[in-house]
Amino acid sequence: MTTATEQSTPAKGIAVTEKAIGKIRSAMAKEGISPEQGGLRLGVQGGGCSGLSYNIRFDTQARERDRIFQFDDVRVFVDPKSFIYLHGMTLDYQETLMQQGFVFVNPQATKSCGCGTSFSA
Repeated sequence: MTTATEQSTPAKGIAVTEKAIGKIRSAMAKEGISPEQGGLRLGVQGGGCSGLSYNIRFDTQARERDRIFQFDDVRVFVDPKSFIYLHGMTLDYQETLMQQGFVFVNPQATKSCGCGTSFSA
């Protein structure tokens, strides 16, 4: 496998709400991604209206230097560069009359845009 560090609930890690865990679990099942090997990849990339954009997708396995966070049977992968911007963040899932989807609650973001997918730190 990989030499990635397994962490469950670190003080300076990331958190995922129960609602988000349920959505991740059902989406992984639809995509045919094994919870034993795969997981949700959270990342940050340059761009977006505020300078940095969140990146969220499924991955079939962790990479060598990923931090791996375990939430019940759901794993979340974060690469080292993205972790600089994401530690302390909570991933939530919200459903309202206007929209539904994952929401990044990031205390490191000093400014964010109206769409909620871009920020600056």
